Amino acid sequence: MTSNIIKIEKALISLSDKSNIEVLIKIIKKYNIEVLSTGGTANLLREQKLNVKDVSDYTNFPEMLDGRVKTLHPKIHGGLLGRTNISKHKQEMKQHSIEPINLVIVNLYPFSEAVKNNLSFEECIENIDIGGPSMIRSAAKNHENVCVVTNPEDYIELENILENNSGGTSLEDRKIFAAKAFSKTAFYDSLISQWFNEKLNISLPKTITISGELVNQLRYGENPHQKSAVYKKNNQKMVGVVQSTLLQGKPLSYNNLNDSDAAYELIKEFNKPTIAIIKHANPCGVSSKPLMLEAWKSALQTDPQSAFGGIVASNREITKELAEKMNEIFLEVIIAPSFSKDSLSIFATKKNLRLLKVRTPDDSSNTDYIIKDLSDGFLVQDKDSETMNENNLNIVTNKKPSSNEIKDLIFAFKVAKHVKSNAIIYAKNNATVGIGAGQMSRIDSSQIAAIKSKKASKLAGLKNNMAEGSVLASDAFFPFADGLIAAAEAGVTSIIQPGGSIRDEEVIEAANKLNLSMIFTGIRHFRH
Repeated sequence: MTSNIIKIEKALISLSDKSNIEVLIKIIKKYNIEVLSTGGTANLLREQKLNVKDVSDYTNFPEMLDGRVKTLHPKIHGGLLGRTNISKHKQEMKQHSIEPINLVIVNLYPFSEAVKNNLSFEECIENIDIGGPSMIRSAAKNHENVCVVTNPEDYIELENILENNSGGTSLEDRKIFAAKAFSKTAFYDSLISQWFNEKLNISLPKTITISGELVNQLRYGENPHQKSAVYKKNNQKMVGVVQSTLLQGKPLSYNNLNDSDAAYELIKEFNKPTIAIIKHANPCGVSSKPLMLEAWKSALQTDPQSAFGGIVASNREITKELAEKMNEIFLEVIIAPSFSKDSLSIFATKKNLRLLKVRTPDDSSNTDYIIKDLSDGFLVQDKDSETMNENNLNIVTNKKPSSNEIKDLIFAFKVAKHVKSNAIIYAKNNATVGIGAGQMSRIDSSQIAAIKSKKASKLAGLKNNMAEGSVLASDAFFPFADGLIAAAEAGVTSIIQPGGSIRDEEVIEAANKLNLSMIFTGIRHFRH
């Protein structure tokens, strides 16, 4: 038999979440456990004819201050913290009529639900649990003598442990539950801290806690030798692929999730019907058209080779006709707000294709922050939510862009925001026609975008290069005129870039000589 077995004789139970309570009732009855409890939990257990004593009767001290003080009493915490294997502790507990408590089953006031339901500040404050975390922490600290369970999903595990140990728990079991308990209270406190910071508009607090709830352990990480898992953020307003509905296919991998998130973040930029195709977290084709079939065709045409095995995001329902076209090539994931019944039947022929239904975000969904891990710390920044429109354009060249060019420039600049730096986007008629991403020099990105445009034009059987008459967007300023020269040689007629280089005048002069129109945005979109 395992050593350090402690038989469960007295339990302290306080539940906000009553799920799986039938398992607890079965355990209590089977092992004839005496129960200390309060309020609704005590009443519920009494209805099952269980031996329940109110905490206030045990402590001889009433609940007070509108229920804020119930279990904060030496007879409770002495029973949780007392080390019964130490003579001095046993003597002091006997002197003060403190009985040892062997089992604590507590879950906490649903603070996150109060926030989610937009309760008032005062109501949210009253949903901050004090006694619950205190009991959990006391029991977890004294796991040498006390078993603490905080998750209703663990009741079955507890039942099995008691069955295997004749109504007792082993030290190893109690250590595992204690670790979960401290994670629970840390997570709970992080929710409250984040809520306070949000209410006080504190974006970069002195200390910060990163917390989340496990959704799935993944088969492996970015590479097969790396362990990984996906966690859900606490922010109830956030919308994304982690909380999407998987309609078809096996669970997403680490790389699938990373690329799907990139696709979803990009597609959120557009209100018009839009298709985005992503590969290795970079777009290889994006198009906004009145008809989704047109958007799919032009997005795919940008780089059909890279689209093979890619991730597709749509901001409109996937119809039968669109599904038929998408099904012609191999895709890993398709993301959309909805799928027609006919489209689901069509996609069902490809069992490994994942279909993700993701709800449309509300206006508050861009208020979160981005975290980047470093070897001995991490960086935190706001999400890049800066946008521009036709009302805040700074035209710096002699030639002015046409109205159609302006639409394409704004479209291309939105795409550039989601391309790894250095980023160069060629676009025409609200569709990308060449993308250069992630190069060490901007001129290389510009040349790669031109090469890809020529290649795609040839694959499409076009006589002319798609880049002819296109516009160019750059995520950061051109440090030299050579990038503009390469763009002009590719057929670009207008450029949008942040500006801000010490050589801006030189670049503007080059644009004038090349008869290019150019806009400075004053907004940089680095993405590393």
